[in-house]
Amino acid sequence: MVRFFKRGARKQIARIEVKGAIAGATRNRVLENLKTVEERGFPALLLRIDSPGGTVVDSHEIYSALKKLQEKVKIVASFGNLSASGGVYISMGVPYIMANPGTITGSIGVIIRGNNLERLLDRVGVSFKVIKSGPYKDILSFDRQLTETEQTILQDLVDVTYSQFVHTVAEARNLDVETVRSFADGRIFSGEQAVSLGVVDRLGTEEDARRWVAELAGLDPEKARTHTFEERKSLVSRFTSNEQLNQAIQAVPALATGAEWLDFELSTQGLPLWLYRP
Repeated sequence: MVRFFKRGARKQIARIEVKGAIAGATRNRVLENLKTVEERGFPALLLRIDSPGGTVVDSHEIYSALKKLQEKVKIVASFGNLSASGGVYISMGVPYIMANPGTITGSIGVIIRGNNLERLLDRVGVSFKVIKSGPYKDILSFDRQLTETEQTILQDLVDVTYSQFVHTVAEARNLDVETVRSFADGRIFSGEQAVSLGVVDRLGTEEDARRWVAELAGLDPEKARTHTFEERKSLVSRFTSNEQLNQAIQAVPALATGAEWLDFELSTQGLPLWLYRP
């Protein structure tokens, strides 16, 4: 039975969707799926990306796994409505990238975000006593302003991580580092612009990407079946049924972004981000 399934997989296209914020749960699912693709002998992988970005380490681990897998499997990435920041980063592990002309992509950069509630806490009469082992142990604490030294420390961290991002894009897309820096300033751009910049190879739909990867793997695009790895429910959807959530989003479209962002916040807990906030 196992041999039969593996033999069937060798004639199919695997499809993995990276949807929403790239954080721990998404990383675990995608890495498990990529391992299964290799073990079952799928010759081709269609990676559908529709993500605003995610945490640094989670994005990098998916990128590294894709880069390793491309040695054995033909892979094409297809950008959906939004493939920005961490979404771009993971695609750098894929040799061929296709986007819709209207895809929103880019936002190449790094951000560390903290919240300062000091004035609000003063107003309600709440204060904290902190005992710490070093002067920077409570850096980014929400109850006080950053010091100048802390800002320098965090800026240095962002600059180093940003440089890694730029060099990854330059290497993957065979571009000069300074060329990448010229558009890697956090700006977003369309799929059509991404092609002109060299970040994306071709324009087309997900179906076009499917046919492309089939041809690369020596499969008949008309006959090759696609096996989609199902996505697990997000933290938000565990508490709200799909029907209820869809009805709410239809009534208030902004809830779609809000629900996605809540899921991201619960998953990342304020970690450093490569992130585009739609």
